Amino acid sequence: MKLTVLADNNTYIDQYYLGEPALSFYIEDGDERILFDTGYSDAFIKNAEAMHIDLGRLTYIMLSHGHNDHTRGLPFLWDRYDLKNVKLVAHPDVFSSKRYMGLDVGAPFTREDCLAHGLEIIDGSKPVKITERLTFLGEIPRVTDFEAKEPIGILGKAGPADFVLDDSALSYEGQDGLFIITGCSHSGICNIVRQALCCNEKMANLQVSCDYESNVREGSKHKPIAGIIGGFHLLKQNRQLTETVRFLKDNTKGTLYPCHCVSLEAKFEMMKTLPVAEVGVGLKLEVYAAEEN
Repeated sequence: MKLTVLADNNTYIDQYYLGEPALSFYIEDGDERILFDTGYSDAFIKNAEAMHIDLGRLTYIMLSHGHNDHTRGLPFLWDRYDLKNVKLVAHPDVFSSKRYMGLDVGAPFTREDCLAHGLEIIDGSKPVKITERLTFLGEIPRVTDFEAKEPIGILGKAGPADFVLDDSALSYEGQDGLFIITGCSHSGICNIVRQALCCNEKMANLQVSCDYESNVREGSKHKPIAGIIGGFHLLKQNRQLTETVRFLKDNTKGTLYPCHCVSLEAKFEMMKTLPVAEVGVGLKLEVYAAEEN
């Protein structure tokens, strides 16, 4: 699997790409060409062109959740490219109206808009197998007692509170373990790790339930987490940050690439005990596939 960062808050010195407080990754795995999130503007398209990436060859678009810093670029994409027969994987709530501090922060399109532009919509509320090794994780169970406890605004104009239940991520089965690709981790990065481990176990053995705790008790041999890239939604020093660092230290063995919605303070705390790398537009990663059994 090859991954390129097309949009992020950060850009590297002497690499003249556009940055914005948003996120978009371009992924290649086998014959599939995947766009994971679409940023806030057309910056990701301009960056892709500068990197000689042809977004006209996309086979999948995946939306991690419905906030506009991850979805607002989609209309720019369909204005530029023919998206007929491209598969759009998204939780149904991605299309729901979202407001935060009085502002509309939801996706600027409806499900019907996507269908009108030729996109084939795939329900992402449940895990979806994209390729042999790449899985969209579906709605993430909220298991930990220190994550996803505060709503991010409201749904619609008058509520209820929005706990961003549409938040999801991807996992890739690499030769060194699972590599996780996330958007904002509103559901909690530790909950996402648990879901990735359970989904990998369940899809390898349909008799195993997607239950992290029971699988551990029964001696299930989880693949290690070989790396994570994306927003972790860690912004301040609090219990969530402390417990997350502890969990990641116990459950990951590879490099972490926190970006987008991770504060400098949070990165500093993570770097005390975890291998953390800088992320910016133009970063390229390659994760080698797990060997066939």
